[in-house]
Amino acid sequence: MIILRRILVALLFIVTALPIFVHAQSPASSDRPFVVEYYYKTKWGHADEFLKLFKKNHYPVLKKESEMGRIVKVWMDQPRYHTTEDGRWDFRVTIVFKNATVANEPFDEAALQKQLYPDQDTFQREEQRRFEILDSHWDLPLKTVDLDAK
Repeated sequence: MIILRRILVALLFIVTALPIFVHAQSPASSDRPFVVEYYYKTKWGHADEFLKLFKKNHYPVLKKESEMGRIVKVWMDQPRYHTTEDGRWDFRVTIVFKNATVANEPFDEAALQKQLYPDQDTFQREEQRRFEILDSHWDLPLKTVDLDAK
């Protein structure tokens, strides 16, 4: 009788929680593109070095992910003029993923890096340097606001 009661309680919990879980997951399973902006603020005088390392080691990985269909589009922007130091960023990389599920599901980027860069010692050293010369870095997933919605 106790086992039957526990099974019923577990079933009741699942039946109650399932609609909430499905609703919470539905935006992530959408086939709409999912956009994330990645901001990089380099230490003064290191922007060119960062860009060189990014283009050498990270951009080819992103291009490969694009070929695989995970990424729809990727591009980099740089401010034309300077801003205040507290709001300064040097590079913004925008990645349009196929959808939110693809963007958030586990992906073995390390395997891709090993395939593209057999000399892992050099690759790891250069990637470490790319992040050493940053003052800050942040990621900003974007949500589209429908201005015509009521």
